Amino acid sequence: MLHYAIVFFLIAIVAAVFGFGGIAASAVGIAKILFFIFLALAVVSVVMGALRKR
Repeated sequence: MLHYAIVFFLIAIVAAVFGFGGIAASAVGIAKILFFIFLALAVVSVVMGALRKR
């Protein structure tokens, strides 16, 4: 999931360099959503791993 967030961020940078503002804004929005989903799943995974060891 983090991989896809980075890919969309790179697409946004390339689109912004070439002047495609709408595409860049959309790609950044998708990248932010994917990053926060990754972050939430990572936190849940760490908490579940800590609870499982008890």
